[in-house]
Amino acid sequence: MIKIIVTGIAGKMGARIADLVRQTEGLKLEGGTESPGSFAIGTLLPEGHPIVDDLSKNIERADVVIDFTSPTASLRHAEICSQHKKALIVGTTGFNPEEKSRLIQLLNKIPSVFSPNMSIGVNVMFKIAAETAALLGDSYDVEIIETHHRNKKDAPSGTALYLAEEVATALKRDLNKVARYQRHGQIGERKENEIGIQTLRGGDVVGDHTVLYLGMGESIELTHRATSRDNFAHGAILAAQWVYGKAAGIHTMADVLGLK
Repeated sequence: MIKIIVTGIAGKMGARIADLVRQTEGLKLEGGTESPGSFAIGTLLPEGHPIVDDLSKNIERADVVIDFTSPTASLRHAEICSQHKKALIVGTTGFNPEEKSRLIQLLNKIPSVFSPNMSIGVNVMFKIAAETAALLGDSYDVEIIETHHRNKKDAPSGTALYLAEEVATALKRDLNKVARYQRHGQIGERKENEIGIQTLRGGDVVGDHTVLYLGMGESIELTHRATSRDNFAHGAILAAQWVYGKAAGIHTMADVLGLK
C-alpha cells in the first residue's frame, strides 16, 4: 500500500487528486495540507486525518507527496521531502529561473517526478511537437498559442514553455534568444528563427495548447484541449505509482509513460 499526502488538498486540483487516490487500488490517502490561514485547516478528512498548515506536521506518514500548489509552497515542500527522504510529485508551474534551479537541486536528492503538465495526451504532444519540428526544419515558422481560464496566474503556461523548449531543442536553437512573447506596433518582419509563444486568458478554459508550423502554401497544427482537470490528476496518480521505490533522482512524465 502506497501512502499519499496531497498538498493544497482543499483546492480544485488537490481535492480531485485526493478523490482519485481514494479510488485507486494500492493507494491510501494519509493526509493533506493547506496554506496557513486557510478555512480548511483543522478539518478532518474522511480518513480521520486533520488538514494541516505545514507538511512537516504529517510528512512521516507519507511514502509519496503530490504537490500542485505554488512555486514558493512547492519549494518548501521539496525541502521537507528532501529532509525526510520522501518521494515527491510536482505539477506546479510558474517557477522563475532561480526557483526552478533550487527545486531541481532538491528533487535530485529524492525519488521525484517534475512536469509542467501531467496529462498523458500533452506528454505525447511534447514528443510529437519536437519530432515534427525536426522533420520540417527551418523552412517552417513555429508559433505556440495557449489558452487558460481567467484565474491562472502565470503566463505563458508551463506547458507552452515546455513545448517551446522541445521545439527549440529539436531545431537546435536557444529558446532564450528566439522566443517572442508579444507583438505590438511597428515590429518589422518576423525573424527566421523566431518561436512565437502567445497567451490567451478567459472564462473557465481548463487548458488549450496549439503548435502551428507555418510554411509557404501550407501549415500543420497540433492541438491538445483539456476538458477536465481529471487528466492532470490521473497523470499524477500514475506518477506516484511509478516513482514509489525508485532511487533518488528527478524524472519527467516521459519517463513515467515510457516515451523516452
